[in-house]
Amino acid sequence: MSDFETRKEESPENHEIESIKELGVLEPPSPVRNPRGNIQYLPIVGHIEGHMVASPQHKTTKYEHVLPQLVDSSDNIEIEGLLILLNTVGGDVEAGLAISELVAGLGKPTVSLVIGGGHSIGVPLAVASDYSFIAPSATMTIHPIRMSNNIYDFM
Repeated sequence: MSDFETRKEESPENHEIESIKELGVLEPPSPVRNPRGNIQYLPIVGHIEGHMVASPQHKTTKYEHVLPQLVDSSDNIEIEGLLILLNTVGGDVEAGLAISELVAGLGKPTVSLVIGGGHSIGVPLAVASDYSFIAPSATMTIHPIRMSNNIYDFM
């Protein structure tokens, strides 16, 4: 590998591009003190991808990327709170519940804002935070409960 290629791979621009490709957000270059507080922003958009890989045509949020971010924000003393932006059609239930559990037990103030949609497993994600908000134009869908006639046998 030439010296030029080495410098090109290590440039800050390439690091930012890789961060956007992998996580969907820029990593802050260094903790900067914000007078309003340091809030981490976590977008959860599209299909929540867990154990099964979604097709390449779907926009996905991979839970194996979100979980380390949540653990890092829990451990980072510079981060004072978490803002979750949700626009999801749902996805892998176990992956969504794992994210919800980490958000609920974060130990820092958390706020969720549903913009667009918060369907299926997006509902537990939205209500796992300390404060949940939904935009007036957003929608949320909860699956109907299916019961057979045998339910009365147990009552």
